[in-house]
Amino acid sequence: MTTVSELRLALQEVCEELQQRDTLIDELEAELRRKEAIIQDLKQELEKFRVMMKPLTQQLSECIRHACEAGPSNKNVHNGEENNIDGLNGRIVTAEKQIPDGTRSKRLAISAEPTNASYNVPLKKTPKNALSKELIKNAILDNDFMKNLEPVQIKEITDCMYPVEYAQDSLIIKEGEVGSVVFVMEEGKVEVTKEGKFLCSLGPGKVFGELAILYNCTRTATVKAVNDCRLWAIERQCFQTIMMRTGLVRQAEHTDFLKSVPTFRKLNEETLIKIADVLEETTYSKGDYIIRQGAHGDTFFIISKGKVKVTIKVPELEEEKYIRTLYRGDFFGEKALQGEDVRTANIIADDTEGVVCLIIDRESFLQLISNIDEIKQKRYDEDEIIERKKLNEEFVHLKLTDLKVIATIGVGGFGRVELVKVNDDTSKTYALKVMKKAQIVETRQQQHILSEKIIMEEANCDFIVKLYRTFKDSKYLYMLMEVCLGGELWTILRDKGIFDDLTTRFYTACVVEAFDYLHARHIIYRDLKPENMLLDIKGYVKLVDFGFAKKLQVGHKTWTFCGTPEYVAPEVILNRGHDISADYWSLGVLMFELLTGMPPFNCADPMKTYNVILKGIDAIDFPRTISRNALALIKKLCRDNPAERLGYQKGGIKDIQKHKWFDGFNWEGLRSRTLTPPIIPQVKDTLDISNFDKYPPDMEISPPDDNSGWDYNF
Repeated sequence: MTTVSELRLALQEVCEELQQRDTLIDELEAELRRKEAIIQDLKQELEKFRVMMKPLTQQLSECIRHACEAGPSNKNVHNGEENNIDGLNGRIVTAEKQIPDGTRSKRLAISAEPTNASYNVPLKKTPKNALSKELIKNAILDNDFMKNLEPVQIKEITDCMYPVEYAQDSLIIKEGEVGSVVFVMEEGKVEVTKEGKFLCSLGPGKVFGELAILYNCTRTATVKAVNDCRLWAIERQCFQTIMMRTGLVRQAEHTDFLKSVPTFRKLNEETLIKIADVLEETTYSKGDYIIRQGAHGDTFFIISKGKVKVTIKVPELEEEKYIRTLYRGDFFGEKALQGEDVRTANIIADDTEGVVCLIIDRESFLQLISNIDEIKQKRYDEDEIIERKKLNEEFVHLKLTDLKVIATIGVGGFGRVELVKVNDDTSKTYALKVMKKAQIVETRQQQHILSEKIIMEEANCDFIVKLYRTFKDSKYLYMLMEVCLGGELWTILRDKGIFDDLTTRFYTACVVEAFDYLHARHIIYRDLKPENMLLDIKGYVKLVDFGFAKKLQVGHKTWTFCGTPEYVAPEVILNRGHDISADYWSLGVLMFELLTGMPPFNCADPMKTYNVILKGIDAIDFPRTISRNALALIKKLCRDNPAERLGYQKGGIKDIQKHKWFDGFNWEGLRSRTLTPPIIPQVKDTLDISNFDKYPPDMEISPPDDNSGWDYNF
């Protein structure tokens, strides 16, 4: 029989054994954490080497390209089309991308050619039978991206598609070549391969090559005809013209409707356009009750298509009494916008082809127009303009030969950014952005570059890098700018992995201040991301790279597809026209990336990224590490409807500053630069480039001259 003392002894031994195991587990977990930290450090070092080597690889590719162009076989000809060896015919600037091993490298930012010129291009429509039209329409509706287009746009695209034929074994699309055409299969079969590996087969009723209608890009796969194929095709310029025209026609039509309504008659053009953008199209079948007598309502309606009948219920009559008929352009329910409205009549769809109404509810209406006349636009002080001119006058007599290059601190799509000094004076240094003129012309980005110069040389904001002087010669354009020796925010995020709430809040607030300055002047930025946020020596963030920035006319939109894929707003992807509200979308994406280390919409393939963006922010799983208030702000910034985004509504950017996530934040301290930043970079002197990645020497072959004169005012 076991005694109590023996039981106690056995229990003690078991406890000691468990304690030893717990100790061993703690030691193993500590060892695992140590090794994970080492792995992470090694990944970061590897990524730094990747960044350093990337320019060298690009230079090598450029050398090979020039060598090929010097020889007799500089171009391949297939089916009568020339294929560029160097591939991309669009603007490429440094950006960031997630790669399989979890490390981070810089993505590509994209810009299509400006669409202003394409608006007046006549649309050529190709006759086709009803079966072909139905096949094209169904193929578009079956495509993840193109199904988001509006019916009128799908009809226009269908009408403008032209027939092409490819014989068996022909290459319809070749991986790595420049693409500008999207195809719909009508007859035959094609085989899709990537890097020589079979991906899939496609038959009739399928769309392929759709990325090419958004912007200039290299094809990501090869499409080969398995047998004789008949396809329908449309060029990017035609597609963009359709999107732009339909958007402008719709906006003008909706605005004209609003002008006929007494409630809206006194509103200015800018406000009318904002309301027009919020109007939603709803379709009703004949006999549908749009409004029922006696119901409570908060919605206003304008008839866009068809007719409706107005009836009332009279107690002594069994049938409703007919009052009148309303037609296209007529409206009803306007009292609902002012307050609670009890409907006094029935409105019934009375058209065999259906009725289309444009509707807006009270909440959306009030968000846009409540106190709108009291919101005063910021005025530009003459003192500010004079101060900026004085700042530039200091560099008027400076010559390009006075600048001495110290080191490379960045590599972009059109060239390099150098740290420079004036002659032998090291008391102050500058950043010199050097851009290849021939490449700018080749990618048709002249308008963007000239816009960048104008916007930056006029900007006088502590949260925007200052441009002091520009130079040019036969090969390059030069921009002499303020240098921020704290380095890119992207580099810090890469090394730290994520930022906490307080750190993210500080950097987001810096961007909010920059946006407040730009948007008050009707300037849209369009390329927000950590790579374009530089830290000065105090740790404050400044926006740089205004190549995609544009000054808009009041109430107008712009149509050029540009930005970093993971950051572009839905209306940019869908070519619906965009304005400053696209910047607020990107602000929400930035917050998510700073808090989690990756943007919310992130796929290896750009087209998949765009499709994820179109599904909306509500389809994204937010990590538990994101606070409730941060989550709420991100979702308010990333609303699908641009007019509903925080910052774009009646309170303007102050609505963002007043959000709960910013409770307690010292905005005045930020503006006066007395607030202590969360990260203060270590900068020894004006020559210290330790906060930047190292870049190899420039070994690139000298680019060709460009003396066409487009840069006359640069």
